Parts: sequence; C-alpha cells; structure tokens
Amino acid sequence: MKIKNKRGIRIPTRILVSALLLLIQFAFLFYMVYELSTGSLGAYLISGFVSALTVIVIINRRGNPDHKMAWIIFILVFPIFGIIVFLLWGGGRVLPHIRKKMKICESHYLPFLRNDPEISDRLKYYDMIHSRQADYLTGETGYPLYDSTVSKFCSSGEEFLPVLLEELKKAEKFIYFEFFILAEGIMWDQIHSILKEKAAAGVEVKIIFDDFGSIKRQHRGFITKLRLEGISVSVFNPINPIMNIFMNNRNHRKIIVIDGETAFTGGINIGDEYINAVTRFGHWQDCAIMLNGSAATSFLAMFCCMWEFTTGEQIDIKSHISCIQRQDDGFIIPYCDDPLNYNNPAEGLYMQILNTAQKYVYISTPYLLIDNNMKNTLCMAAKSGIDIRIITPHIPDKWYVHPATQYNYLELLEAGIRIYEYTPGFIHSKLFVSDDKIATVGSVNMDYRSFVFHFECGAWLCDTNSVHSIKDHFEDIISVSQEITVDEWKKRPVFLRIKQAILHLFAPFM
Repeated sequence: MKIKNKRGIRIPTRILVSALLLLIQFAFLFYMVYELSTGSLGAYLISGFVSALTVIVIINRRGNPDHKMAWIIFILVFPIFGIIVFLLWGGGRVLPHIRKKMKICESHYLPFLRNDPEISDRLKYYDMIHSRQADYLTGETGYPLYDSTVSKFCSSGEEFLPVLLEELKKAEKFIYFEFFILAEGIMWDQIHSILKEKAAAGVEVKIIFDDFGSIKRQHRGFITKLRLEGISVSVFNPINPIMNIFMNNRNHRKIIVIDGETAFTGGINIGDEYINAVTRFGHWQDCAIMLNGSAATSFLAMFCCMWEFTTGEQIDIKSHISCIQRQDDGFIIPYCDDPLNYNNPAEGLYMQILNTAQKYVYISTPYLLIDNNMKNTLCMAAKSGIDIRIITPHIPDKWYVHPATQYNYLELLEAGIRIYEYTPGFIHSKLFVSDDKIATVGSVNMDYRSFVFHFECGAWLCDTNSVHSIKDHFEDIISVSQEITVDEWKKRPVFLRIKQAILHLFAPFM
C-alpha cells in the first residue's frame, strides 16, 4: 500500500511505519531522559557531568572541528538525550565489525587490480606536479593509475542516456548497476527494456540501489518483478524502524560496468528529472563520464566489493576482467571513498587540486557545506592568484540546505572567489577542472555527508580529451548563470542572514 501526499508523491507504508516507530522511540527516549534528569538534583548534576565528559571526549577525538562543534552544541542543549543520539549517529563512522566485513570483501577483489609502475613513472616524467595527486589517490584508496582508456564526457542527462543505451545493447557477458536512486519512469523504462532482453539472452545482470534514495520511487513488487526476469537485485542498507548507527551511512555511488570494458560514473541517478523528462526544480543539470578500456576494471572491483558486502555472494572477478587495450587518452584513476576510513580521500583530492593549481580551478557542486579546512584551502588558492569559480544551484532541491550553502558565500567572495548560481534551475553535477589538465567527475558533493558519511566514487582525469570537454562545459553553464558579487551580497535582507546563520549551525547534520 502507498499513500499520496499533497504533491502526488507516493509514500510507501513502510516509510510511514518506520518513521512513526522511530519517532515513538525518540519521544520515549527523550521522556525517560527528561524524567531522570529533572527528578532530583543528583540526577541533574550527573547528567551535566556526563555531558561535559562527552564534550571533552568529542573535542579530543579525531574528526572535523565543525562537525564536533555542532554536536557539542546539541549535547549541551539536550544533556544525556544528545549523548545517546550522538552515539547512534554522531560518530560519522561505522562499527568495527562492519569495517572488518568490508575489508574481507576488498581482499577478494583489490588484489586483482594491477598497479603498473611504468605508468606511474611515465606520469612523473611527464607531469611531476600532478603525479603527486595520483600518488595520493592511489595510496589512500588502493585503486591504481591507468592509461589505455578512452574517456567520454556527457554534459547532461539527455546526452548520457542515449550513450548508455547504446553501450547496454553491446553487452555480451554482464551488466552491473549501482545507484543511490533507481526510480521508475521514462528513463528507467528505456533502460529496463534492454536489461530484460539481455537477461533473457543469458547476460548476467546485477543491480544495487540504496533503500533510502529509492524507497519513494518504486511501486510495490518492483524487486520481485526484476528477479522473475532473471535480474539479480540487492538493496543497500534497508530502512528499518530500529535506531542503529549504520542507518546514517548511505550508498551514494553511481556505477555502471558493462563486460569489464566500459564503465560509467558521475552525478546522474536513474530518475526522470535527471533527463529533464519531468520538471522538479527548474532545469536539472547533471553529467557523467564514460570510460572504455582498462580503467573500467576498478569500477568492476568496486561493484564486486559492494555486491558481496550486501549479499554475501562472491563474484568471480578474474573471469570478468577484460584485457582490452584502448589508445592512450591521458591518465585515469577511478576511486571510491566511504565511512570505513578516517582519511577522507575524496575531500583530500579536492584540496590537492586546489593546492597544485597554477591558473584556475572551476567547481560545480549542488551543496557547499564546507568545513574550515576546505574554506581556507579555497581562500588561500584564490589569494595566491588562482582563478577560482564555483557554481551552485539557483533553484534549490532542499529549502534548508541552500541557505547553509549561501552562508559561505561572503568569506569566499571577499577572498576573490567568483560564485555563480545556475539560473535555469538546479545543478547536481560534482565537477572539478583545473589548468586544462586535471578534472574529476563523480558522486562526491562538497558537504559533510559525502565527505564523512556516504559511500562515494569518482574518476580522476589527467590530460584526457574529456578534460577539455569539461572546461568547455563550464564555460557554457557559466554563461547562463548569475554571478554573485560582494556588494550585492552584503545588501541581502537581514532575515535571510539570520536564516543562513542558524541553518549553518546544522550543516554537519544535513
């Protein structure tokens, strides 16, 4: 059974039941804590002492200072209750047994990735500065540097879909899908018809989607129907009404692998708004990258790890690896990031690009919920003469996130960074391009969720033809975007300033 809200969006009963039960648990928890802490002076003093002790622990633990501050405020305002909520969702990382489980999965697939020192040496000889980025990324993620791969940049969902459909039709062995959102509709119908046909012809088809991202976008029986068609389906981290730590960690990755030869990643999910078949927040601007060649192997390994992690079933990756060699089109590193490590390689890569830039860095992100480290890196690059330009949405998808994004504008503008809002609508692309040489395309937003809580992925590109395509794309979207100036921004209404300042406090929770 599904219930429609005022906007006509179908809400599965499972969401309503889970939300209601979670709300009851929170209410009961809050009531018990309130009764204990106000029942006597001793209980009140104990709650204050425990809260202070927890704050000391938070201050001294590893992690982002801004994230710590948000939790400290919450705990001091809601003693004991805030501590319990922090223990459930505030750590940002997962429990040791989950980390161990993923490490076991990785041990089955990562050893098959070939790290060729000749490729690394050639990059060092060719471009010492950017070889440092490659060394950092391969060292932090374990995914190697590749050549012999051709890349194609798709600057919109409308451009991406026909390319994807054409590649799916070529599949002979297997098709692997992994998405945050897999929504029924026009886009899915075109993809599904090919997947169904391929599965009937004996092609192995596997799909992973995140339950939180997709739960409102599918009709009842969706998974059962796919399985009857011979398509294997795994749901990442199913929503349940019991409070637990891992529920806050979502699979935000976008990965497609076809026959081990071709892979896609980017910001595009499977949903009609991504191809502008429906209008949600004005024109939806997004992008993807297609890799054809040896670099597809890393995305194959990423999918295999996640498939075993979610299902317990091991994939014979050795038989799935393609030996295809394409013409050299620069250097490429597919990479992933997740809450299982403490190093945040995706955020680190963004900082590496800013720190090594010689002329410019152009950035596109739907959310700009950055910490002081990232903000200082951006400002220092701009003050050193680097042309930094950031494009964010003009029409937001979440009313409470956009003001928190805008909160950072003034300091960045005063440092010399040029900020644009994509006037036609909502820009969902996660793009960096620098000096006509370096770019990264992926699923990683510039916010706490992507950097800390979510499973993410992307592709680092060095001197590929697609880097120039990305640069041209930026020039196109800047031409239709509204530039925010310092003088204009200082004149914004007082109410808006207050709203931005308040919501900024909650940025680490968004």
